Parts: sequence; C-alpha cells; structure tokens
Amino acid sequence: MNTPRTRIKICGLTREEDVEAAVAAGADAVGFVMYEASPRYVSVDRAAELANRLPPFVTPVLLFVNESAPKVIAACARIPTALLQFHGDESPEACLQAGRPFMRAARIPLDDTPQSDKASFDLVKYAQDFKAAQAILLDAHVEGYGGGGKTFNWSLLPPSVSAHLVLSGGLTPANVTDGILQVRPRCKTLAVDVSSGVEISKGIKSFEKINQFVAAVRAADEQFAKNPNYVRVPAT
Repeated sequence: MNTPRTRIKICGLTREEDVEAAVAAGADAVGFVMYEASPRYVSVDRAAELANRLPPFVTPVLLFVNESAPKVIAACARIPTALLQFHGDESPEACLQAGRPFMRAARIPLDDTPQSDKASFDLVKYAQDFKAAQAILLDAHVEGYGGGGKTFNWSLLPPSVSAHLVLSGGLTPANVTDGILQVRPRCKTLAVDVSSGVEISKGIKSFEKINQFVAAVRAADEQFAKNPNYVRVPAT
C-alpha cells in the first residue's frame, strides 16, 4: 500500500524571493504571520501581495493569535484561498467564526515542564475538542506564543492520535527526518512546519536551508516506506 508523502509548510515568510524559493523547493504551503508582536509579522496587504505570487496547489496559511473575528474575516476576504492557523488561546467556537478551514496549534510541554503541568495536557482530548480542525499543529510550549525554535520530546506523544498532525517546533534539516519517523506512526497523516530552522535571521530565509529541509523530509518518506512502524530506541 502506498503511504502519503509528508506535506511541507514553510512559515514566517516576508519576502518575494523567499516565497519563490519555497515554491521552487516543493513546499505545499507557505505561512504568513498576522500577529503584530512577532518579528515575522506582515500586514494583510503584504500577505496578499506575497500570496498572489503563489502558483496553483500551493496554499497560503494565515497565522493568527487571539485575533478578533472581524479582522480574521477581513483577511480571508483579501486572501480567499488561505487556510487559517490559530496559535493563541482560541476556543473551538472562535476557530469556526470565519467559516474557513483551519489548523489549531497545540502547545506541547517541554522536558523541563513540571510533571503536574505535563500530565494536565491531553493531546488526544485536545484533538477531539478541535475535531473541526483540518489538523492539529504540534509546537513547543514556551513563554508567549509560538514555539521559539524549541523542540519538544517527540517520543512522549501519545501512541495514537485520531487526527491529522503537523509537526512543528525547532525543526531543522538535521532533525526533521527523525521527527517524522517518530511521529508519523502515531496519527492519521503527518505534515511538517518550519520557520526558524531555515532562516538566516528572523523573517529572512535561506534558500540552501529550505532545499536541505525538503530533501530531509523526502529522505524520511523513503525510510518510512521501508519501515512504517519505525520507533527510535532512546540511547542508554
């Protein structure tokens, strides 16, 4: 049986040349940050300019953090092909207000998180609560919003999550293959989302790193096809 390839999103784009590099490398989606506190923020007008450069079948994604429904709806009107990504404290009801397909970010505890806080987060329940989402995006739980380029412990995720997942948080060309192989057996399908891991500086992407990242994802797909039940054995 053929297994689906891992979809790729390059996030935090701010320049035309970075959009073109992501498309040329084979990205399935590109992300524009609508959160003004982010160093990768772009206005709706700027996001629309960049999205207009996308060819068919490459999806623009608009990332919001606790934004009002009227502003989300207005952004959707400017970029009608966009998928939404909610990265703040939005409720299931708030995510539905724009009437558009969306992803919901889940903030996964880091290893240094107190055990009581780790135990309080239930990804299986979270996915059920946001069952209307196209996918649940997994990012590290750090101060503020966004993963801060941090990687969480993939091996501690539940063994089975009835959802499409997007792995994010500290991914790089060096670690994305292992991340895919560890997380993909745990969900319906898996995609990956990278931002800082392919940057020269915040909001400025490296063409070389983008190409290396895509190549590493494809290498993971080849390995997974050979061993779909891959689980890395932790070092002792």
